[in-house]
Amino acid sequence: MINTAAATPATRARYVAWSELATLAGFCAYLFFYGLGSFGLVGADEPRYAQIAREMLARRDWITPCFNGVPWLEKPALYYWSAMLSYQVFGVSDWAARVPSAVFATAMVVAIYAFMRRFHVMQLDAALMAASSAAIIGFARGASTDMALAATFTMGMLAWYAWLDTERKLWLSGFYLMMALGALAKGPVAPVLAGLIIVVFAFVVRSETRATRWRLIAQTLWVPGILLFLAVALPWYIAVQLKTHQFFQVFILQHNLERFGTNLYRHKQPFWYYLPVFALSVLPWSVYVLSAIAAALRGKTGHDAAPTSDNTPISAKTGQAWGAKEWRAFLLLWIAVPLVLFTISRSKLPGYILPAIPPCALLLADWLRTRIAERASMAAAIAHSLVCGLLLGGALLAPYFIVRLHPPSPATAIAAVAAAVIAIAMAISLRWQGLRILRFVTLVPVVLGLAFVLRVSAPEIDRAQSARPVANELSRLDTGRALLAAFNVPRELEYGLDFYRNQPVLRYERGEVPAGDHLLIARSGSEPQLDPFLGGRRLSHVGSFVPQRLEIYWVSSGSGQHH
Repeated sequence: MINTAAATPATRARYVAWSELATLAGFCAYLFFYGLGSFGLVGADEPRYAQIAREMLARRDWITPCFNGVPWLEKPALYYWSAMLSYQVFGVSDWAARVPSAVFATAMVVAIYAFMRRFHVMQLDAALMAASSAAIIGFARGASTDMALAATFTMGMLAWYAWLDTERKLWLSGFYLMMALGALAKGPVAPVLAGLIIVVFAFVVRSETRATRWRLIAQTLWVPGILLFLAVALPWYIAVQLKTHQFFQVFILQHNLERFGTNLYRHKQPFWYYLPVFALSVLPWSVYVLSAIAAALRGKTGHDAAPTSDNTPISAKTGQAWGAKEWRAFLLLWIAVPLVLFTISRSKLPGYILPAIPPCALLLADWLRTRIAERASMAAAIAHSLVCGLLLGGALLAPYFIVRLHPPSPATAIAAVAAAVIAIAMAISLRWQGLRILRFVTLVPVVLGLAFVLRVSAPEIDRAQSARPVANELSRLDTGRALLAAFNVPRELEYGLDFYRNQPVLRYERGEVPAGDHLLIARSGSEPQLDPFLGGRRLSHVGSFVPQRLEIYWVSSGSGQHH
């Protein structure tokens, strides 16, 4: 045990740093890694991406993503490579498919901590606020490409601002390296977003001359950095195009330009779609994030009249003082550009704005720095406490919502009491102790809510949303690994069974009716619609899976039906 009172300032600083890193490691382990396999892969993307990585590993092919042996060119390869490495270390499983996203999220949070410690303050607050945001937790626990993009993009933007603050080309190299990895994670969206943010920033921040603004853009377009970007990102793009001869058309034209400009993939949403998505994504910090954004937009920053350490760096080449106001402008643009760009897009999904969530934590930490000694306003404290209380109450009732059941009165009462206790305790604490305990009191409902979801709600999520229990039931009925066909079931189930059984699932609707004996899984009530596909073959009911309203049949040679 270190006697901090008698230790030198350097020793105390090291002790504080190690204590903060241990705290950060513990929260990342819990928020991102704990219970990764509590429920099976859900949705269409998770099992599909997990299966693509498995097939690439089986073929030892690091270039062409394939699904059921057919090139699947919707996304670049960074997630698949990461999942292949995870499979090699841990074996093929659903939780191993989620490890890459958890690792990317952890790297992003550590980068935020390191950046804030080196260039600003409130490093632990910023890192933990980012780690505990709802969208970060959710996507960090999913087998998808979204967290890989958000993490590399965040590290890249921090590296660019570090270069701006220090003039060190090493940081600018880091920016280009991270943008290359972002391009390998999800495509040209990474450099496009970064370019828009930097260009707008150059013209928004105060500058002595217009030439100074153009000079900042020109200095960012550093030839060695561009060459580094091309050296990292371009080889795979060229290799996959040469192997498939269709990557450019499928990925660039269809899954980038057409996805942005048309409703080709049926993800159309109203114009205001990202307003509630953004507010939900930054839970439980929504109230104070909106306060920080409003304060930055108004230019009211608390104690900026007094000089602070972050107002001192001067850019020798641009003559620009990069201080607190410029930092906030940069963060506001980082938040706004993805929101505006994807609001314009005809295709909208929640994960598209994930790169805009980390700067919210950075802006909130900066706002909190100027008010750390203040007592929280009553209105904000009550609103924030209510949000956290409702979040915990919602987690307690999640098992009923998942299976679409009305919660019984006792369960509703328990959730209401828990929400009220948390909300009242938080509001009193914030008014009594001030904003310096905001991080601590907010993390309490986050930790409790996630624990309840993973320990109590996870089995219900598994039964209602995942193909894993369905695959287990099929394995119990069929030990010989027969062909599997499906009819009138969601594509999420089709892709999930593909992963858990590691075999293609044929679809009657696509004309993929096996000629021989096979298992058939169909939505309950679909039996009368099967006659045109059976051609007089025997249909035997062998099981069911009630939580997802599924029936399981054995289709065999012979005439007539047997139930």
